[in-house]
Amino acid sequence: MNQNFPKIAQLNLSGVGCWLTLIVIGLLLTSVGLGWVVNSLLIVLALAIILPAIALVGAQWWLRRNLVEDQCPVCQYQFTGFNGTMSRCPSCGEPLKIEKGKFQRITPPGTIDVDAVDVDASSE
Repeated sequence: MNQNFPKIAQLNLSGVGCWLTLIVIGLLLTSVGLGWVVNSLLIVLALAIILPAIALVGAQWWLRRNLVEDQCPVCQYQFTGFNGTMSRCPSCGEPLKIEKGKFQRITPPGTIDVDAVDVDASSE
């Protein structure tokens, strides 16, 4: 650089070339009739930003409707499950059906659970 040139007239134009290139490319595309390419790229970019937000809101709505927190009707252990599915109580192992926001036993009412004990029948 010329050291005798006054510093007042020096301009820092770094980074301007990139912007000028993008502007010239945009002008060429629109003048040739390829504006639809630019428009489609802008639409894809907008969808890439908007769709994840919509998916997040949809997932939260679905979870609020289908996630059930209730107590096991056998042991009163509180846990969560999905509406319309079958699961087992993590505490007692009772098979449960989840319907209308409540846990229900699959076994018929009046069923008594019994643990069998093996007794040795030999007489002394």
